Formats: sequence, C-alpha cells, structure tokens
Amino acid sequence: MRIKRVMLGALCAAVGLTMAAGGVPALVRVSADPAGPDTSGYPARMVTIIVSAPPGGGLDIAARVVADRLAKMWGRPFVVENRPGAGGNLGTKAVAFAEPDGYTLLAAQPAPLTVNAILYKNLGYEPSALQPIAIMTSIPDALIVRGDFPAASLVELIAYAKSNPGKVNFGSQGIGTKSHLAGELFARVTGTKLTHVPYRGTMQAVNDLIAGHLDMVFFQVDSLREQYEAKKVKMLAVTTEERVASVPEVPTMREAGVEGVLADTWNALAAPPKTPAAIGSKLNRAVNEVLKEPATIEHLRGMSMTPVGGTPDDMKTMIAEENGRWGEVIRAAKISLD
Repeated sequence: MRIKRVMLGALCAAVGLTMAAGGVPALVRVSADPAGPDTSGYPARMVTIIVSAPPGGGLDIAARVVADRLAKMWGRPFVVENRPGAGGNLGTKAVAFAEPDGYTLLAAQPAPLTVNAILYKNLGYEPSALQPIAIMTSIPDALIVRGDFPAASLVELIAYAKSNPGKVNFGSQGIGTKSHLAGELFARVTGTKLTHVPYRGTMQAVNDLIAGHLDMVFFQVDSLREQYEAKKVKMLAVTTEERVASVPEVPTMREAGVEGVLADTWNALAAPPKTPAAIGSKLNRAVNEVLKEPATIEHLRGMSMTPVGGTPDDMKTMIAEENGRWGEVIRAAKISLD
C-alpha cells in the first residue's frame, strides 16, 4: 500500500474528500480531539523544527514551507534547524531526547523513522517511540541514466545489464539510503547484477552521472529535471504508481515493463516520545490545513512535491509498510551499518 492508497482509504472512511483545483484531492480538517489537556495557549513561544537532512533538499524545502505557514497561522516563530548526519540519525536522536512539550519537532525523511532501525545495530534512539504528526509531502523518484548510456528504454537497460553482469553501476546518497535500496530492489526484481557506488549526498553523484562516470541513479525527479530537459541525462521511468506531472512523457516502472519497483520518497513531521496527544492533535490539524491551502499546493507542486497530510495513524501505517518492504530488501542484500 502506497501513500495514495493509505490517504484515500483513511480519509474517505473518516470524512470524505473534497476536490481542489485541477481535480487534486484536497486534504480535509481533522476533527478536534475532545480528550487531553487544554491546548488553547499552544504555541506560546518559538517552536524549533529540526530537519534531519542538509539545507536545500526536498525535506528541507517541505519543512520550511510548512514552518512558514504555521508561523503565520499562529503568530509564533517556527524556526528550521538543519542537523544532518548518519543517515538522518543525528537530528532524529536530538528530537527523541527533547522535552515532550511540542516546542521541538522533527522533520524527517523515511530512513530515520523506518529502516535505520534495521541498518544500525546501535541506533541510540527508538524510532517507534517518536510521536507521528503527519506526512507532509511525497516526492517522486525516477531511474535516470547518463546521457550516453547505450539504452534508451527500461527494456534495453535490463537487456544490457544482463549481458554485462556487474559492469553497470548505480550511485546513491549513501549505504542504506532510499536510492541505494531502490537500486537493490530493481536488481532483484529484474534479475540483473548491478554495482553500487555510494556517495555522501546527492550532488557529487549527480555531477558524476552528468560527466559520464556513473551509469544510473534512483533519484528524485526534480534533482535532475533540468539536466533531463537539456538532454544531458535520460529519465527511463518514474518509480511511482502514476506518471509525474512535471515529466508526463516518462512512463512508470509498470508501464515500462517492470512490476514491483515503487520507491517514492516522503517527508514527515514527528514529536518527541510522550508528547501529549492533545498537542499532537492540534499540530496535525494545523498541518493538514496548511497542506490544503492552494498557495501551498502550488508551491510544492512547482518542485514536483505532492502534499499528503492525513492522521498520525496514517503515518504509523506508512512506517510499518516501509519497514516490511525495505527490511526484506536490506536482509536479502545483506546491507548493514556500524
């Protein structure tokens, strides 16, 4: 079950969906939680959102858009603080041990909330103890190859890789990242043998792909969209259930002939363990309201991001699903850190 199915099922069952401009499902206001302490005075001071990734990426952008709108909604500063490192663990650990008062929040990509518990033997925090608030956005990924790669389609790529086992390499943002796991999943599903080349982030891998030193990557569509439009790279397929609006001519994996490779990225908000449910509910309602604003939708879509929202339980469902799916890939490929 992917993000779209989780959201449609949960929200339709609860209250139904309205339609925003362009036929996009609009997020609905979550009903107030009658239980818990009075939160009418929250927030009474500055709220810090710790982003577990470097500035400039999809997670950072989503966090800053949401922080800006929450600040305007509540008249209190929401400050974004980047704490990248160790696959997102550094920033996540800081929030895991912060005061559970709603004034320190986490903006995280999937790994520190999901697979890092499988990858790292000594994580230093318990991901399941963090309090889910909501999934902010989903970001489509794509299989992208260098401009002069001797394949113009997914079928041709698979045939070439099978004829040259181990000679086709793929780059990632690091061992155990979604871009690494997507490559391992693709190799397993297609019966190909690929060589993994880990990088410390996105930009060096992008530069090497453009320069022809790297064969392929599973990166976010927007990270290479300009180079794709300039024909410096080839985008063979998107790893989402449906085509991506910013590159409508690029087929999905299924359309291109490969089933079972879904690897879009999502960005979420969470709070420290034991944060009062009433504060989490108030934050959840506000985030959902922000994500259904037309200006927010337009802003995020301009960067190939889709607002998601939903309930904390929706986020728990997504985390459990990701753990199951990617845990299987990690164990099959014998990937481990520490």
